Amino acid sequence: MAHAHKLEIFRGLIKFKSNTQKIWGVLIFLTIVTAIEVALGISKPHILAANTFLGMKLLNWIFIILTLVKAYYIAWDFMHLRDEKSSLRRAIVWTPIFLVAYLIFILLFEADYIYTVFKDGYVTWNF
Repeated sequence: MAHAHKLEIFRGLIKFKSNTQKIWGVLIFLTIVTAIEVALGISKPHILAANTFLGMKLLNWIFIILTLVKAYYIAWDFMHLRDEKSSLRRAIVWTPIFLVAYLIFILLFEADYIYTVFKDGYVTWNF
C-alpha cells in the first residue's frame, strides 16, 4: 500500500488540496450520477423505455451500468483501491463485474424462456 493518499480523481483530471476536498468532490460526483438515475427513473424517456437490447429495455441497461459505475468508484476511492497493487485491484474489481454480467445473462435468457413457455406452451398464465 502506498504511503500517501492521492488527492486527485478521474486519473488526475481534477486535483484537490486536502482529503476533505476530495471526499466532497467524490460525493458530488456520486450525487450527480444518482441524480441522473433518479431523473431517468422518473421521466422514463420513451426512446429508452420502448427499445430493447439483448431482451431488456435500454433504460434498465443504463441503470445497471450507472450502478456499476457508482459501486466501482466507491470501492476505488473510499476503499482506497487506487493505492493497492494492480493485481489486487483487478481481482477485487473484475471478479464482481464478470459475475454480474454472467448473472444478467442467465436471468435474461431464463426469463425469456419462461415467458415463451407460458405464452406459447400448454400451461398458460394461471396465477
